[in-house]
Amino acid sequence: MHAFPSRRRRAPLVLAVAAALLPVAGQASSAPGNSPIPVIEVIGRGEQAIARQPGTVVILEREDIEILQPLSTEDALRRVPGVNAKSEEETSVVANIGIRGLSAGESKSLILEDGVPVAPGLFIGNDRYFNPRIQRIERIEVLKGSASLRYGPSTIGGVINFQTKTPDDGVLVSARAGSFDARELMLEAGARTASGDGFGGVVATYARSDGFMDKGYEMIDVMAKAGMALGDRQSLGFKFSYHENDANISYRGLLLDDYRAGATYNPAPDDYYLTDRTAFDINHQWDLNDRVTLSTLVYWSDMTRDYWRYNVDTAASNAAGRWVFTDALTGNNRSFERYGIDSRLKFDHGLFGIDSQAEVGVRALREESDDTRIRATRAQDRTGINDRHIVDAADSVALYLQNRFEISERLAVTPGLRVESYEQTRRVLTDNNASARTSNSEVLPGVGATFWLTPSAQLYGGVYRAFAPASNGVALDGLTDQRLEAERSTNFELGIRGLQDRLSYELAAFRMDFANQVVTGNSDPNLSQSNAGETLHQGAELSVGYELGGGLSLAGNLTWVPTSRFETGENAGNRIPYSPKVLANVGMDYTQGAFRGALMAHHRGSQFGDGTNLREIPANAAGGIWGGEINAYTVFDATAQYRLGEHWTFFGAVKNLADKRYITGFRQGIYVGPERSYELGLSYRL
Repeated sequence: MHAFPSRRRRAPLVLAVAAALLPVAGQASSAPGNSPIPVIEVIGRGEQAIARQPGTVVILEREDIEILQPLSTEDALRRVPGVNAKSEEETSVVANIGIRGLSAGESKSLILEDGVPVAPGLFIGNDRYFNPRIQRIERIEVLKGSASLRYGPSTIGGVINFQTKTPDDGVLVSARAGSFDARELMLEAGARTASGDGFGGVVATYARSDGFMDKGYEMIDVMAKAGMALGDRQSLGFKFSYHENDANISYRGLLLDDYRAGATYNPAPDDYYLTDRTAFDINHQWDLNDRVTLSTLVYWSDMTRDYWRYNVDTAASNAAGRWVFTDALTGNNRSFERYGIDSRLKFDHGLFGIDSQAEVGVRALREESDDTRIRATRAQDRTGINDRHIVDAADSVALYLQNRFEISERLAVTPGLRVESYEQTRRVLTDNNASARTSNSEVLPGVGATFWLTPSAQLYGGVYRAFAPASNGVALDGLTDQRLEAERSTNFELGIRGLQDRLSYELAAFRMDFANQVVTGNSDPNLSQSNAGETLHQGAELSVGYELGGGLSLAGNLTWVPTSRFETGENAGNRIPYSPKVLANVGMDYTQGAFRGALMAHHRGSQFGDGTNLREIPANAAGGIWGGEINAYTVFDATAQYRLGEHWTFFGAVKNLADKRYITGFRQGIYVGPERSYELGLSYRL
């Protein structure tokens, strides 16, 4: 089978900015490959890993993440072609990611951490409440197209898999400080047995900041890993993680006059968003023989999200031109528990006389949430009366299979099928335990192919059916089975990727055709929701990188989505909110000896805040849904790092060099992008 040239190159910024170009042999991080800890990888490693995927592929390795110096996973992902991040504050406590014209205000892409879903509820809803911390991430895989069918629901836009760090032997201590009194201290420590068959490590981070616009936070994130070889053909891995973050943030933004006046105060200074999450994963890999491998992942997580916010006096807010709060404090507090198992059997075979690689898998998942609303009688200790208590649950089972047929040395065809079956229940404890339930099943076929045009250029493409389930709050609204089917989309993709001398490139065209997006509003008062919205998303992504020589390389990517619109319903013909027509990144990377620096630009085109495509931003405080047109903007960042010997590394960054003031989104007001900021840091390896 053909492969891209296996020549050792300096890791270009294209992997971080263009972010869709092909890695070369030897660039993968050494730790996972040398440790006995098995891990679920969406794409995999090695020079053939990308070439086997019949879809667009993005990989950010650890060194690419380090030169970006992102403050959040969204900060790194916005450099990836096709990704639009609607940040609400600089560390992205809440996830807002849209891919290929899908709204960044609604998640229709599956986000994983080491193969485990990170959204608190895939089926019960509230998929935005947890966003993995960038400090624990070593590698980011982004997969679009038919190959994403293997991984679960909500893969309409694709799959994002955050792979966590597996520390090298020894100890690495790093610290950084920056604007808004930001401080961070991180420890990575690992050790293995003398035989090399056992390994243990920990990654721990403490960070705090006053935050841009005084949206401060204090965060603790601890992850421990261990693994061992069980003989020659089996390995077992464990991961435990704990995360806690107290953030002084709210769903309220600035009102229009204050935004225009350049205000930078926290519009809700006494609101708090408090999260903690404990999770445990067990990975087992068994090479039954040289051609058959069984991988099993068992996982559990428990998360709480307490959101304490003060009520507002709307009339007084309108008069003052800023939010005016009452003494009434409400806690919208939720907890989520999840446990599941995902088992995959991969084997090579020669059925029909064709060399093939097959994968058969099953996933079982249980999710449950406990939703309370506390009307505080003692604001100082956040205690009071629970006047709404809802328990949501969902049980789901998925079966999938795919087979990659190597028709010839140039052509491979990969058909696949996924079947999802799930049941959702809702129980309202404050309504005499009244309950309702609904169930649904989805059959999701797909097929993809790769074809080598030349030994260094590959054509790929595919078509598949994807879906996103309606959450409990929608499907069982009013404790009535709303008889909703899942949101379904038929997706098409065609692309080409390759290397030509110093040039790397990837070009892909895509189309996502929704048959039944879930929208609000219905003439039947008993049905507050309906499968009524047809939408269409189509466009193209281009990524290029070029090595100029002398340690200098250039890279860029462009996402063009001319069509992202409602096809039916009251907003027919309007553009999908938070879906800019143009996204672009360009960067210059310079490496000389122990020094590496980068200058990067990110451009986001104009977009609308809601489906009505309202252009004027409302000036008053009435209502909870905000709209308006968000102007296009471009921001510039500069980063640098210098390695002093084997032990010390110094690094720094200036973000938003031109101090551009811009709007990132709306939610009961205007969210403002961070002003110019500075960071300095150092790390020491013992």
